[in-house]
Amino acid sequence: MGGSVYDGPFYRVRRDAYEICFVPGAGEELDEVCDVDMWVTFADGQRWSGTVTTLDEARRLMDRWKDTGENLGGRYFYGWDNLIVRDPGIPAMVHVIDNLVTTGDYRSALRPLGPAED
Repeated sequence: MGGSVYDGPFYRVRRDAYEICFVPGAGEELDEVCDVDMWVTFADGQRWSGTVTTLDEARRLMDRWKDTGENLGGRYFYGWDNLIVRDPGIPAMVHVIDNLVTTGDYRSALRPLGPAED
């Protein structure tokens, strides 16, 4: 089914037909990641991206925006390619992304980037 490795700032999870690449913060514990950019690259080179955010992190940001006035005082949270998940950590996020790929729902949940460039 593949493996997981660090590749510079990237954390790559390899599967038979695709790879998930995360960009965690430097020194961030993988089981504690709550907001991370990622993309999926399929064997044919097609790529899909997203920002995975936990429900608690979205709530934390919205609470902070009450004070800063951003996003109508924290009354909403949006992003073109935001994927909200319940549980923190790369392993939990991988589980969700694997399911999105299996069901084909990644086409709705992630943003298409087109083919990977060499």
